[in-house]
Amino acid sequence: MDITDIRVFPVDEDKLKAYVTITLDHCFVVRDLKVIQGNGGLFVAMPAKKRKDGTYKDIAHPLNADTRERMEQTILTEYRKQVSEGAALTSSAALGFGSGG
Repeated sequence: MDITDIRVFPVDEDKLKAYVTITLDHCFVVRDLKVIQGNGGLFVAMPAKKRKDGTYKDIAHPLNADTRERMEQTILTEYRKQVSEGAALTSSAALGFGSGG
């Protein structure tokens, strides 16, 4: 099983850095993964549902550590790429590049 598409939606919050949607093998979509800034660095939180007792339960998640690590590395690589490209675009716009005139 491969991640065949990743959509990153950056947000400007303290710990939450982005929402992510992934497509698996061009045929299965998982929405609402989150890139979180934790004490040990960035990590990916799986989509979860709040239960009646106030706790959260993952509604989709890898079944083993190897798959989780591979997914997290792929998602974080794409997140960093998009954040880097966004910073470059913002810098170019501030310098007057790409204004078309």
